[in-house]
Amino acid sequence: MSEPEQVPLAQAVADLDENQALEIVRLRMARGDDPMRIIDDCQEGMREVGQRYAQQRYFLSGLIMAGDILRQIMDLVVPTVDARRSAAGHSSGRVLIGTVQGDIHDLGKNMVTMLLRSHGFSVVDLGVDVPPERFVDAARSQQPDIIGLSGLITASYNAMRDTAGALQAMMAEEGTQIPIVIGGQVDEQVCAYVGAGYWTTDAMEGVQICRRLIEQSG
Repeated sequence: MSEPEQVPLAQAVADLDENQALEIVRLRMARGDDPMRIIDDCQEGMREVGQRYAQQRYFLSGLIMAGDILRQIMDLVVPTVDARRSAAGHSSGRVLIGTVQGDIHDLGKNMVTMLLRSHGFSVVDLGVDVPPERFVDAARSQQPDIIGLSGLITASYNAMRDTAGALQAMMAEEGTQIPIVIGGQVDEQVCAYVGAGYWTTDAMEGVQICRRLIEQSG
């Protein structure tokens, strides 16, 4: 293995080199590097992982491994980000997120959750195979600024539509408006079918959508 910082962090993540990636992060944190720069480099590596998966150079196991590396890096970095934001009295907003009923995939959802937290959001993660009524109950009790519905299989589309419909009925009853963002194997057509306001297939883009929504609501 090369000396830790002879290899860029993005490359170590893209190559699924867990030990090297974590060592680079520890070194950069120890010398006081901006944690958001570290997160940006990780995202560059994750984009390369996605490209290699699309090219069939990586398979599902590679995506799972990359997600685990990212989780461990976030465990190192996010406490520093949280401490800085708390000291500044800054909160980006609250997001309620979950994978819809009938779908047990959580890699993409977990990546979005980690990235949202790293950008100062409070996240309520309902997990996977979440029925519409649990989303509604959580929306009532948690009062989120944004709701995220995740689904990786085409069979999720009906569950997304049912969930969005139940949430919209609850909002109409209570006189509230909460943006609904869908993510996973989705596109504009699916978004229209579901009745959501926003859609994304990319974790970082999902964070950017949430940031824009919070800015617009402020």
